[in-house]
Amino acid sequence: MSEVIVIANQKGGVGKTTTAVNLAASLAVEGKRVLLIDADPQANATTSLGYTRNDYEFNIYHVLIGAKKLSDIILSSELPLLDLAPSNIGLVGVEKEYYDSGQSKGRELIMKKAIAQVKSQYDYVVIDSPPALGPMTINALSASNSVIIPIQCEFFALEGLAQLLNTVRLIRKTINPSLAIKGFLPTMYSSQNNLSKQVLADLRQHFKGKLFTDDTDDCIVIPRNVKLAESPSFGKPAILYDGRSRGSVAYQNLAQAILA
Repeated sequence: MSEVIVIANQKGGVGKTTTAVNLAASLAVEGKRVLLIDADPQANATTSLGYTRNDYEFNIYHVLIGAKKLSDIILSSELPLLDLAPSNIGLVGVEKEYYDSGQSKGRELIMKKAIAQVKSQYDYVVIDSPPALGPMTINALSASNSVIIPIQCEFFALEGLAQLLNTVRLIRKTINPSLAIKGFLPTMYSSQNNLSKQVLADLRQHFKGKLFTDDTDDCIVIPRNVKLAESPSFGKPAILYDGRSRGSVAYQNLAQAILA
């Protein structure tokens, strides 16, 4: 049975796209058929898999306005088991179209209905959501079985988190009762930084039992890593750019924890 996982946090710069791309790639390397949906108008997940806006005509925007089926826009990647539903800056117009039309009712379920048409073809569907709690993120949460919340190990790490958790609770009460928090993922961790250590300690205290662990029962953290930062500019997930880098290994551990 396939699982839909959304990577969400309305705070920008916490590693949502990095997590979505590298988790999807790592699951694919583990032999799972994966669809990565880029639901962010910035289209960084699309770029991270080597596509530019001139490489494709249709994207997730056309699916959400009903012009195309999800299967019509899917692109392949360098990894045989990883597919991509690309995005485009035009996605910012979806919110305006939804509410200008006066037909906002039921719009929060459009992505869920689109995914349902292809879900049986994949073991995992991973959704990269934008840094806002707008229609795209609501659609993604409504379509998902679970949510992974990246939290950067920096000052203001927990800022705004209560709002996201309230949104998750509201969606669970209304349109998606099965939505679960799969876990919180510490990102941008530096073992030489006292602030990183303190934030990680706070996360362990606040979210005990909701942090991912590896096979030695250590907490999985995503480190600050040059190879992880460089790989999108080469249009590759880290596992293809440098699979032995600390960042890539961390995401491979995350994939194995999810599979376990």
